Amino acid sequence: MSAAHNIPLEQGWPQLFSNNIRSSLPQTTIINASISGETTYGGLQRLPQLLQQHNPTHLIIELGGNDGLRGLGFDQSSENLRQMVQLAQARETSVLLIGVRMPPNFGAAYNARFQQVFENVAAELAIHYLPRFLDGIAASDPALMQADGIHPTAIAQPLLADKVEKRMLKILTH
Repeated sequence: MSAAHNIPLEQGWPQLFSNNIRSSLPQTTIINASISGETTYGGLQRLPQLLQQHNPTHLIIELGGNDGLRGLGFDQSSENLRQMVQLAQARETSVLLIGVRMPPNFGAAYNARFQQVFENVAAELAIHYLPRFLDGIAASDPALMQADGIHPTAIAQPLLADKVEKRMLKILTH
């Protein structure tokens, strides 16, 4: 899922999501195996062992932002995401891909191409997709984003948790 950047883990959206989803579906176990600063390549390297160890029924992938910030190629990020989804699908694990974004200073063309990475992988592999995770957060209120313009503040975390919870409840109850 996601590592809380510059905020306590218990205030991050993954922990809030976990608390909320378990109140609706008490039998659900949530494992947050994220690492701050992770790239899609790092996620791909770690995923086989995590799938083996935890044998999840569902997997949430929210990776790629650090690829964009480091200027890794779109094709490499796409292939890494594609392989992660395929690893999960081979184990009959349902996948929710969360689309991340780059700050506006990267330019409209770069941002559009970056967003296309997630849209293409989701469409190609017919997986659940939550596009533009930070819509309604990043540009709506300065208090919702940290000074770096990249990471949401603790105030924004419940909003993000709610987005993921609503999407996952649809997935889990259908």
